Amino acid sequence: MAKKYKVAVAGLGYVGMSLATLLARKHQVIAFDIDPVRVETVNSGRSTVADPEIENVLEKKILDLSATLDAAQAFSGADFIIVAAPTNYDSQEHYFDTKAVESVIKQARQHNKTALIVIKSTIPVGFTAQQRQALGDDRIAFSPEFLREGKALYDNLYPSRIIVGSKSEEAVQFAEMLRDASRNPQVDILLSGSNEAEAVKLFANTYLATRIAFFNELDSFGMAQGMNVKEIIEGVCLDPRIGGGYNNPSFGYGGYCLPKDTKQLLANYRNIPHQLVQAVVESNSSRKDYIAEQIVNLGAETLGVYRLTMKQGSDNMRSSAMHDIVKRLLAEGARVIVYEPMLKADQLAGVEIVGDLTEFLQRSDVVICNRRDKNLKNFTGSVFTRDIFGVD
Repeated sequence: MAKKYKVAVAGLGYVGMSLATLLARKHQVIAFDIDPVRVETVNSGRSTVADPEIENVLEKKILDLSATLDAAQAFSGADFIIVAAPTNYDSQEHYFDTKAVESVIKQARQHNKTALIVIKSTIPVGFTAQQRQALGDDRIAFSPEFLREGKALYDNLYPSRIIVGSKSEEAVQFAEMLRDASRNPQVDILLSGSNEAEAVKLFANTYLATRIAFFNELDSFGMAQGMNVKEIIEGVCLDPRIGGGYNNPSFGYGGYCLPKDTKQLLANYRNIPHQLVQAVVESNSSRKDYIAEQIVNLGAETLGVYRLTMKQGSDNMRSSAMHDIVKRLLAEGARVIVYEPMLKADQLAGVEIVGDLTEFLQRSDVVICNRRDKNLKNFTGSVFTRDIFGVD
């Protein structure tokens, strides 16, 4: 039987909540967060994020999982400390704001001098090495996560790969713990340098953003030429070197990772020759300009925005492409109403939130949705979307 570890998880967002749930099936997990609501949510057996897999596991009450606001309680005696604190991209500094991660690392070391601290937050290339040097501590590693919103636990149960930016004995144990907790016993493990592991995360997400931007620009071309975009995409993707997947047009990429990761990678280039990454960032902005222009040209009196979340099954509205579309529509003087059941307010930035779906549909001359939804199936009015294949 594999050794049972004590694992501390700092941060109860998508990454932290999914990892805590994954590992608490076989290990003792104590989650630490500064938000009393999140702590109480976990201690009452509920998930802090919208994720069917997590909610299903929590309902079975089979986890050795608790949450606390007390750093000492969480970190003392832990074999591994996972840092899943948020890192938002600072548009002024052109860099990730890593203050929360740095704070957790210092707190963790105050209460535990020996545990391997594993950063799961997305960070700039070189951050882990800087922390090791600044603190004189080589027991800090970075391990990138590759999770989809609404599928975070599933992607931890069936990981595509496990990467740890350290080659120490503790790093091997941590990687094997993740593999043992998964349902993919043959998953590849890569132990690398810390800079290399950080680069993997940023380049992987930028590649996905590049593919999204490519098919969105293909869609813009097809729209402008009055062509059948679905036929073009299907024909292109029949080439096995290109393949299907990540080819469904949208209003633009968004969410927790792709917008900030592409910008951070661009910032990391500094004086290194580059053009592609910058083009991807700019392409995403111009795509939203074009979509907003097409919507305005419809000449509808009232535009109904159906959902501000990124996609079905997600509760994330942060950095959603739809937010930027709404801003562009308002700048053009359009009348906009929004249906978003995640919001309890009557207004958001001056835009009316209509809580009743039937009323929303009745008042909308055109309904705008980034992704089609079963709630719109019987709507007889006009729907504007670029969702061609009906998948996220």
